[in-house]
Amino acid sequence: MPDAHPPVNRIVVGMRIGLQFVFLALLVFAVAMTVAPSAPHAIPVVGLGVLIAATYLAAMFVHGFDAVRLHPSWRSIWVLALTVEWAVLVWLTPHAAYLVFPIFFLQLELLRPPRGALLVWLSAVWAVVALGVVGGWSVGGVIGPLIGAAVAVLLGKAYSALRAEAAEHERLYTELSGTQQRLAAVERDAGVAQERARVARDLHDTVAQNLSSIVMLLTAAEREGDGSGTVRLARQTASETLAETRALIGALTPPLLDEHTLGGALRRLAANTWRAPGLEVEIRVADSLELSMTLQTALLRIAQGAMANVLLHADASLAWIEITRDERAVRMVIGDDGVGMDPAAVDTASAVQRGGFGIRATRERVGQLGGSMRIDSAPGAGTVLIVEVPE
Repeated sequence: MPDAHPPVNRIVVGMRIGLQFVFLALLVFAVAMTVAPSAPHAIPVVGLGVLIAATYLAAMFVHGFDAVRLHPSWRSIWVLALTVEWAVLVWLTPHAAYLVFPIFFLQLELLRPPRGALLVWLSAVWAVVALGVVGGWSVGGVIGPLIGAAVAVLLGKAYSALRAEAAEHERLYTELSGTQQRLAAVERDAGVAQERARVARDLHDTVAQNLSSIVMLLTAAEREGDGSGTVRLARQTASETLAETRALIGALTPPLLDEHTLGGALRRLAANTWRAPGLEVEIRVADSLELSMTLQTALLRIAQGAMANVLLHADASLAWIEITRDERAVRMVIGDDGVGMDPAAVDTASAVQRGGFGIRATRERVGQLGGSMRIDSAPGAGTVLIVEVPE
């Protein structure tokens, strides 16, 4: 499979491939011009031309037309072999002198300085001598190879600088691609972890809370003896829990908000799910309060999680939920007159192991909204949860 080069390297790749075609085209031209007039050296020229082509293509095919990737020792042997074969060919036919220019570039590119430049000048001198001896001495035959060598040395330096710059860009491109792949993997993992945390919070704030209410209602029914009304309420709560669970699975808007405002949804929960013996729940939310669906959903989940803690742990006679809005933020206050707690202990490992996931989940949810949360409580003094989020 060929290497994938970044766009910045296309110039170097194009020059490299172009040089290969120029070399082979000039080789075919030199052999054809010698064979056409039935020269005495036609057979040796054809044989030598085939040998040069085989030597050249051997390295090209092995390394995808990039002889630079050869081992340094093999590069030197390959260039010297091509130079010697060309030197013999130019002695047999002056048309092979055209090959000297691409050979100059190969010598400069594949041999370390100053050996590359030295071999270029030796090849130029040999071309001058061969042209003079075989075809007769002329001004063009002397100046042409020498000027070609000088131009090749200057262009070779520019090409080497361009190739080095392209190699650096290619290295940076490879590093960037690797970094992007690692970053994408990290983002995928973070997304999975965030989604798991969201599902955990939603399940805690809905299913776990409602199932806890069902357990409490059934326990109360057992104590009352005749608990038909309590059992009926437990059945109703179980039905709502099933609806909530299906909505979570389908990633839908909470069903409580499908046909109700946030205040209406909270009042429905207070009348059904949060109904418990000896507990009064007040909802102080105006039906005219307009909030985005995302914020309504988040506040509803926070309220469900907080009320789950009230039902399970507060032993309160009064609980209230108040939501107000000013120019800066939306403020939710959830309070009770229960047994209170130590706010510093709610996030400890032992508290989480005992089921104290709700406060941590609420803090994460509020943090995602860019808001703040505060708990005012003390043992025996009730609990007030204050949440402020920007609208």
